[in-house]
Amino acid sequence: MKNRTLLPRALLVLGLTVVAIVFLVPTLTGGPLFGLSFLPKNKISLGLDLQGGTHLVMAVEVEKAIENSANQTIEELRRELRKDGVRPKKIERLDGSRIQVVVPADGREKLNQTLEEHFPNLQTVASRADDGDFVTELTVNPRDVQHMRENAVDQSLETIRNRIDQFGVAEPVIQRQGDRDILIQLPGITDPQRAKDLIGRTAVLEFKLVRQGGGAEQYADGTKPLPAGTEVLYEVEKDQVGSRRKKGKPILVESPTLMTGDVLTDARVQTGQYGNQYVVGVTLDSRGARIFEDLTGANVGRQLAIILDNNVYSAPVIKTKIPGGQAIIEGNFDINEAKDLAIVLRAGALPAPVTVAEERTVGPTLGQDSIRRGLTSFAVGGSLVVIFMLVYYKFAGFLADLALVLNVLYLLAGLAAFDATLTLPGIAGIVLTIGMAVDANVLINERIREELRLGKSARAAIDAGYERALPSILDTHVTTFLSGIILFQFGSGPVRGFAITLCIGLVSSVFTAFVVTRTIYDYLLTRWRLQTVSI
Repeated sequence: MKNRTLLPRALLVLGLTVVAIVFLVPTLTGGPLFGLSFLPKNKISLGLDLQGGTHLVMAVEVEKAIENSANQTIEELRRELRKDGVRPKKIERLDGSRIQVVVPADGREKLNQTLEEHFPNLQTVASRADDGDFVTELTVNPRDVQHMRENAVDQSLETIRNRIDQFGVAEPVIQRQGDRDILIQLPGITDPQRAKDLIGRTAVLEFKLVRQGGGAEQYADGTKPLPAGTEVLYEVEKDQVGSRRKKGKPILVESPTLMTGDVLTDARVQTGQYGNQYVVGVTLDSRGARIFEDLTGANVGRQLAIILDNNVYSAPVIKTKIPGGQAIIEGNFDINEAKDLAIVLRAGALPAPVTVAEERTVGPTLGQDSIRRGLTSFAVGGSLVVIFMLVYYKFAGFLADLALVLNVLYLLAGLAAFDATLTLPGIAGIVLTIGMAVDANVLINERIREELRLGKSARAAIDAGYERALPSILDTHVTTFLSGIILFQFGSGPVRGFAITLCIGLVSSVFTAFVVTRTIYDYLLTRWRLQTVSI
């Protein structure tokens, strides 16, 4: 390096050091430097193993997904038969994926044609003539059933991941475990029940018309039989302590679902009409906007029930046709309830219910113990390295130790800047980085020693030492950096934490070894006319 670059390099090192300190102030004090709001506020987050949190294993009820698929197939089959002029007398699910279809005898050919053209995944188990009707039993192809089982878990995994990402948990662990379980670790979650409610909500959104005439209580308690094509659902209300209960006021709704949440493209929290309550505004796609406009235009004056997971959240009166694909879900929400509802609607519905198979809460005592042990190992290992470098390399060892301190400073600042999470494996990554940083300085110092033994001047020995050590150091650091990227790409939460720490540490290690220490040497050679090196 030429002397004319000395000042820019010195300013670069000084500037990076100041920036690193600014980024670490929020972690140490809880706020930006001097309380200035425009400065960085990112803090180093601690993982589940350091700060505690919630450990969940959720079981996916895959058989329910198969039942839901069979029910959807029944509705599609009924619709296709009616298009072909066949009015089925009965289409029902017997169990699992088995379906029974009863049509008039003269509709047999049409039924077989419809099944062949539109439902290749259905196989005929048995068929018979019965009092002028044709009865057939169908089942879903076993390969498709197995695919649905696997897809239910995979889709549930992605849906849960999307919900938790929007929930704002730093470095969660979400991965498949076994055939139908999903492992979830949420560091720092102080309200595990809210997290479980958010994860487990199936979020099936439906719009149905409320039957005119009232009297839902009589049908709910069995005093009167339900009219054909209707069902009783219940409003979701709050109890005295503010938590939601499942059954509130009964409402008689018409069974046909006029629109579902699959036409929804966005959901967001809004302030209600009176400013002291929250609602969820939803945006519909072009098909949903068209359906909603026709629906509201044809039913002015009637109540439209907005139903989530078979619970009525609101049943407003349609006052006019509503174009534009915008709708409001009201339900006397507080801010957290509105946010959670918006999250599950944006992330999509779970294909099947999930239940908590295992739950553990990692307390702060375990976290503090882990932090103490991790910091102790870091302090002991770092101190031994510093002492060894000072004793063995004298002044050159002092420069290596200075580079080591700056390396750790830059590494921690990088974690804060990238909003990364520090875990126990991350602390191991820091210790490994210290080892590699020391190794780089050892290579440089040994090369300088060799050149001095050959009788070269201090400047020539330093130039040759850095030049000859560079290829070896870059080789080891680049290969290790690539390994860290692979670990980050394919690893789970703790492994990713280790990879992030390792990669940031490798970059800062090369910088401190070749820029920081070389800048100090060049300054001493230029300003102090250094004639020898204490090494």
